[in-house]
Amino acid sequence: MRAEMQPFQPRDPAYAERVRSSFALQHAMTLIGAQLVVVEPGYTEIHLPHCAEITQQHGFIHGGVVGMIADSAAGYAANTLTPPDTSVLTVEYKLNLVAPADGQRLVARGEVIKPGRTLIITHAEVFAVRDEKWTLCAVMQQTIMAMHGRKERDA
Repeated sequence: MRAEMQPFQPRDPAYAERVRSSFALQHAMTLIGAQLVVVEPGYTEIHLPHCAEITQQHGFIHGGVVGMIADSAAGYAANTLTPPDTSVLTVEYKLNLVAPADGQRLVARGEVIKPGRTLIITHAEVFAVRDEKWTLCAVMQQTIMAMHGRKERDA
């Protein structure tokens, strides 16, 4: 996925710090144990270790949790390209679960497909990693709305 990415120029020189600060405000990501590991222009990665509290009845990480990290990875990829006074909000996404989320960890890779002033189109892939074997378990396409002049809550 990354090898084919277009090179995007961030509109905020402090984009990485801004994105990491925003991620820290997401209590849902803290609750499930997700970590924002990579922040680059138009691209982010979220890693999630396996734990029993986020599994479903077969022992796989729940599909809703897979959707959470895909949504956040792609949303934050979009946020890397917005101006400093702009926050983002998901408008819609389509998630396909293509294999069980059966790994020691999940890695969600989000990337921008088409940046726009108001709407940003993104894509994410989620991999289940077991013994360093990567298995694609979900793909997502998403539309993000850039909210110019709207700050995030800080509590």
